[in-house]
Amino acid sequence: EKLHISEPANAYDFGQIINAVNTNKDKAACADLLTITDPKKLPVLLSNKLEGETFLIFIQSLEYYVVGKDPGLVYQHLFYLSKAERFKVVLALLSKNEKEQVQQLFDLLSENRNNQYSLEDLESLKTVYEL
Repeated sequence: EKLHISEPANAYDFGQIINAVNTNKDKAACADLLTITDPKKLPVLLSNKLEGETFLIFIQSLEYYVVGKDPGLVYQHLFYLSKAERFKVVLALLSKNEKEQVQQLFDLLSENRNNQYSLEDLESLKTVYEL
C-alpha cells in the first residue's frame, strides 16, 4: 500500500511520516516527502531526531528518484541536511559502504549539474560530508 504523503506541518508530523517511510523502507514515498518539503525547513523538521537510518533513506531516495529530475533540489536538501542537529554524529557512524552511497549521490550531482549550484559549491559541500 502506497503511503500518502502530504506536506508536514511540524516536526511531529514529519517524524510520523519518517517513521512510516523507514518501517516500509519506502524510498518512493520518502522522495515524495523530500520533493514537497522546503529544504530550508529540514533542520527544524528533523529537530534532534536525525538517525543513520533516516539519513540513508534520504540519500537513497534523492539518488533513485530526485537527482535525475531536479539536481538543484537535491543539492539544497544535502546542504540543509548538513545543518541538522546530530548530522556530525550520524556522519561519524556511517560504514564505508554507506559513505560510498553518499559519494555516489555527489557524483550524480556533478554529472547532472544545473545552474543552481557551482562545482565549487559542490566541492565545498563534499568536505562537509567528509568525502
